[in-house]
Amino acid sequence: MASSTARRAGTWARSVAAGAGSLLLVACSRAPEPGTVLDEARLAGRSGASFTHASEPYFRDMDNGVALTPQEEAGRNMWLVWSGGNDRFWEQMTQYTYGAFDLLKVISSHPSLGYSRSNRWSYLGLVNEPCFEPAQAADKAHRGLWLDRRRQDCAPDPFADEKKYPGVAIGSRGQPLGDGSVQPVGSFYGEPTGIMGLRLFPNPAFDAKAAQAWDAERYYTDPSYYNRKDLVRPYRVGMSCGFCHVGPSPIHPPADPNNPAYVNLSSSVGAQYMWVDRLFIHNAARPEGQANYMYQLAHTYRPGAMDTSLVSTDSINNPRTMNAVYDFASRLAVGKLLWHEQLAGGELDNRQLNDLFPTGPLSEFYDKAGAIARTPHVLKDGADSVGLLGALNRVYLNIGLFSEEWLLHFNPVLGGKTITPIRIADAQKNSSYWQATEAGTPATALFFLKAAQPDRLKDAPGGAALLTADAARLERGRTVFAETCARCHSSKGPTPPAELALEPRACAGAGYLDCFRRYWKWTQSDDYKAQMRRVVQAPDFLKDNYLSTEARIPVTLLRTNACSPLATNALGGNIWDNFSSSDYKALPSVGTITVQDPYTAEPSPYAMPAGGRGYTRVPSLISAWSTGPLLLNNSLGPFDTDPSVAARVKVFDASIEQLLWPEKRERDSLLGDRVPGTIDRTTQRSQITIPFGYLPESLQPLQDKARHWLHEHLPQWVDETGGLTLGPIPKGVPVNLLANIKLRSESSDPAVIATHAKDAAEAIIKLKLDLLGAPREADDAELTRRLANLKKPLLALSKCPDFVVNRGHYFGTAEFNRTEGLSADERAWGTEPVLGDEDKRALIAFLKTL
Repeated sequence: MASSTARRAGTWARSVAAGAGSLLLVACSRAPEPGTVLDEARLAGRSGASFTHASEPYFRDMDNGVALTPQEEAGRNMWLVWSGGNDRFWEQMTQYTYGAFDLLKVISSHPSLGYSRSNRWSYLGLVNEPCFEPAQAADKAHRGLWLDRRRQDCAPDPFADEKKYPGVAIGSRGQPLGDGSVQPVGSFYGEPTGIMGLRLFPNPAFDAKAAQAWDAERYYTDPSYYNRKDLVRPYRVGMSCGFCHVGPSPIHPPADPNNPAYVNLSSSVGAQYMWVDRLFIHNAARPEGQANYMYQLAHTYRPGAMDTSLVSTDSINNPRTMNAVYDFASRLAVGKLLWHEQLAGGELDNRQLNDLFPTGPLSEFYDKAGAIARTPHVLKDGADSVGLLGALNRVYLNIGLFSEEWLLHFNPVLGGKTITPIRIADAQKNSSYWQATEAGTPATALFFLKAAQPDRLKDAPGGAALLTADAARLERGRTVFAETCARCHSSKGPTPPAELALEPRACAGAGYLDCFRRYWKWTQSDDYKAQMRRVVQAPDFLKDNYLSTEARIPVTLLRTNACSPLATNALGGNIWDNFSSSDYKALPSVGTITVQDPYTAEPSPYAMPAGGRGYTRVPSLISAWSTGPLLLNNSLGPFDTDPSVAARVKVFDASIEQLLWPEKRERDSLLGDRVPGTIDRTTQRSQITIPFGYLPESLQPLQDKARHWLHEHLPQWVDETGGLTLGPIPKGVPVNLLANIKLRSESSDPAVIATHAKDAAEAIIKLKLDLLGAPREADDAELTRRLANLKKPLLALSKCPDFVVNRGHYFGTAEFNRTEGLSADERAWGTEPVLGDEDKRALIAFLKTL
């Protein structure tokens, strides 16, 4: 019976694939060509200059109450409320995730959702905007949505002023809807939603027909209604940069994180408490939500971390922390001194600071004659390396600005299409929103130069009592820091000897790794350590110190999880090609690393590719006491929703102990001590679900008539509503075994491409049929057994076969000196002194002062 069912399933699946393929070919044949599309603003006749950036000091109490000029205020406002038309993109994201991700539900408080303003912080980790109160009922003024209400004792939000900041009149905006109402045009900043960083915009597709079909109650409660692909919502939600960067101030924390005042908020500390899995899966609190494999994937994003390449997917799951932004001035100084990056081609289209500041200090970060950017390294792999303004501008594209163009270059979320670069020149020509963004980000840079100052524990309420009073221990901690940490985590240090030949241009691009090897060997010498001790002991050591060199550290030395260093988005010819320097693209391979089988722990070599991959940029240790858990993916230490000073220090203490005592790190549920950490595995049986309403329209009539038969005979493929399900995927499967499958070959060799396509198709079909052939009552053990024979082909297709997420950064520990099972490239960095327990505790005491 199982085999005949499998044969019928295979026939049915091929029919589905054929129909979907035909539909895709038709869609592709009609798709516009990159570089030819206009954004909504340009289509509506708006120029970039028509978007005047607001300078009202509305957020004056934020960021420790720093006094700002009108230009700096405009920069902060842009960071917090400007979304640049990306409400169009976030509306489409609901389609790309088959209804799982829905920002209009995120901002809502309908009782069926299980979250509201009263628990939004603890459940979602989102920052409630001051001046609002919880929804008590459907809002008739907003089509029956359950939205936070603005308090009457607060002045109006100035950015929602449609007369001063007129929105883009396109589609139904400004048009009658046939029910006596008129669809608003709104402000180009949108309305506040009660959540920092999310703004509400009238949906230009919501016309008279959509208004007649709209039912707010069913939108919240009826899956057959809200999972309709043709459902038009009355509003779209836009996202500003502040959504991922605003958080509770470490030194002015709110008494109640659900009810902060502006004085309790920081624009630059990062969304350290955001639960991205719950954010992206609107019903994550329910069993059916957690049975969605998309939830299992997003659940690998620990609070405060997310995969920034989730949408423009590189088929590598690599969640990374949402950075705190501190001390721009010192960070720029590091770039000016050390990181001189060659630009060419489309990289030259990035704006530079000296375009706007032709004289003075800000004019010194770009050599126009040589096309050399003296620049910080942004993103975890140091890929954003074309100048500060280029890095800021790229962020807006990544959160959906000019989605008309951006989405032509890849298949969102699912991948499977060759990614091509989005060209800055096309955005400058065809997107008024991009033009307005380029005009505004210099003010944002000026804002950060003044406002993004360190948050010292000594300045926090009760913080002084949490610092050591033992002067001898603190002094010993300084020494340990100088000898062990400062070579990477200080922007002040001794001048390298001339014979090391560490001149910035010679050490860029192809020459970088050899230079770094020479530098590292010098830092292991007694001479370096003696000089560094004097630097650290100076009274002004922390003044203007970014506490990072921003160097790109080879993963063979760092030995942290390799999935982030393997990211491909900034490589030559990929989506962010124009935003990474030519020197980044010329970086050599770091060599071979050791990875371990997620079922047997057997080690195997993995050769890291060249061209930019293989490195991790050194994070700053400024205010490290407030930023636990640790590592680039927040995998070291516990998580606590409490943003108080005491809770932050408690989390930091536990996290830094796991860093310095690796034996205290979480171990894998299956392999235990056989691997040096934990592997992210599915927490329960799950499946990939495509609701009936999101199936191709050409298939829906057939599927509708046969849904009951299909569900009865193929329950692993079709649910009771007629939706397509792929699975089941048993509990305990390494998430990245499936998430990191390379769907397309990265080679230009036709033979290699053909072989990869054949291998990928065979593996995926075998995966489906092996699971489908299982009895309905099969338990997870049986399903796991059926998957066992697929491990080898899936690993062969993996873009990152590294599964242990909390390994590495073993400096000062005995684990650094272990050689067993390591590659020659990992052993080549030599050995390091092992810190005793008292030295480690002294180091922790010193780190709390940073």
